[in-house]
Amino acid sequence: MTDKDDGLKLDRQLCFAVYSAGHAFNRVYKPLLDPLGLTYPQYLVMLVLWERDDVPVKIIGERLHLDSGTLTPLLKRLETQGLVMRERDPGDERQVRIRLTPEGQALREPARAVPAAVGAATGFAGEGMRELKAQILALRDRLIAASGDGD
Repeated sequence: MTDKDDGLKLDRQLCFAVYSAGHAFNRVYKPLLDPLGLTYPQYLVMLVLWERDDVPVKIIGERLHLDSGTLTPLLKRLETQGLVMRERDPGDERQVRIRLTPEGQALREPARAVPAAVGAATGFAGEGMRELKAQILALRDRLIAASGDGD
């Protein structure tokens, strides 16, 4: 193998490290979210709504970096589960607003245990966790800028 081939080794790929870490996160989250009846993407939507309820779909998409084609089925499933309501904005019929139901609001309390359990699984705490997260977010932002999607 020549030096030219070194860049093609799987173990040298940052993208694979991030990809495989994402799968590992999913394996940690699944048993934590199953009792809540949520998938990981649904959990992310609920996190946005627990921060700020009654928001346009567009805001949720921006916060999660998801397009409406990905987000709409998630929201429909959450509505079917009785956790959210989708309603046209009376001030702008083009917009759909998402609001938590009482069941969706009540799910917040049992979900409080999830971040601590995931944090414990990572082995990071305090400043180490904040630094790692900051580096990952900076990486994400640079990649978005490089792809031209940061409009």
